[in-house]
Amino acid sequence: MVYMGYSVEEAAETINKNMADSVAFGTAFLANPDLPARTEAGAELNTPDQNTFYTSGAEGYTDYPFMKA
Repeated sequence: MVYMGYSVEEAAETINKNMADSVAFGTAFLANPDLPARTEAGAELNTPDQNTFYTSGAEGYTDYPFMKA
């Protein structure tokens, strides 16, 4: 497993080249609760807001928008 800033394209290339068995997406998943659906649809990703990381409220954790149908 690898991690740290992989784009969806880089992750796919890494796995296709057998350089890793899996790729973890931390903040990309945090900002995109529907990341698998967005990836499959080729949709634009939400940008994580680092100013809200490690705060006590929902902002930055559960308030990112889902992809529109």
